[in-house]
Amino acid sequence: MAEGMSIAPAALPAAPGARRRRNTYWGEVGGKLIRQPGAMLGAAMLAVIVLAAIFAPWIAPFDPNKGSILMRLKPFFFRGHLLGADELGRDMLSRLIWGGRISLAMGVVPVLIAMLIGGALGLTAGFGGKLANTLIMRVMDVFYAFPSVLLAVAIAGAMGGGLIDGMIALTLVFIPPMCRVAESATAQVRNLDFIEAARATGAGGFSIVRHHVIGNVLGPVTVYASSLISVSVLLSAGLSFLGLGVQPPTADWGLMLSTLVPSIYVVPWVCALPGAAIFLTSIAFGLLSSGLRAAMDMRGA
Repeated sequence: MAEGMSIAPAALPAAPGARRRRNTYWGEVGGKLIRQPGAMLGAAMLAVIVLAAIFAPWIAPFDPNKGSILMRLKPFFFRGHLLGADELGRDMLSRLIWGGRISLAMGVVPVLIAMLIGGALGLTAGFGGKLANTLIMRVMDVFYAFPSVLLAVAIAGAMGGGLIDGMIALTLVFIPPMCRVAESATAQVRNLDFIEAARATGAGGFSIVRHHVIGNVLGPVTVYASSLISVSVLLSAGLSFLGLGVQPPTADWGLMLSTLVPSIYVVPWVCALPGAAIFLTSIAFGLLSSGLRAAMDMRGA
């Protein structure tokens, strides 16, 4: 991912107009992002999903965990249940709305934590010399020996499963690719002219990284992190589907999909709703990530 991003010299903190140039760059990124229909569609979809999750206590029509044997596996629009009821007679719309909270948290939080840890490791590997690079990147290569899905399942299973264990498993899976992107971007920046000029003025390594390197590495890492959120949503749903993520009776899209599988021949459209929610959320994050990548690429500007 880092190879596809243009690296521009960061403005010197003391230079006149530095903040104005930085604001102009991000303003241009925002302007390009707004002009992309796909990115705006993804942003609109995410806005609806996020707002529904935030205001779940007020907009969910029923208690998501309260069921009734008389309402078991009822179809759409049955007695006020707009999207039917699940295998325990719980309102599907309410569970989908509440399930968005857990699914979004499982999708976003591990990526953000991995971005911080992996980004810091990548910066250290890229700017800390050959020894630091070798030690950090060889450890990261060990994780690359395993497919991400199997690694997440193995870690979550070894820890016993659950919401926190699932988040830890996903975080560990995403740290190596984050580290590699940050290391690659740092390697592109560290020998550029403005870095050499900063060294010539007597600036220390920490100061150079803080004022000049991070600003140029942040773009590629942010774009890659945004693309990983859709993957995280899918993986977290997979963990819950296998019983290694969120545990019953908590509403979660992956867990809902798992419990409804035996009933798919009775009410197929009701059973497909959690999968549709996972699919639409993943697509929305993917559209927004693609738009952000294109907006931050200044080579064609």
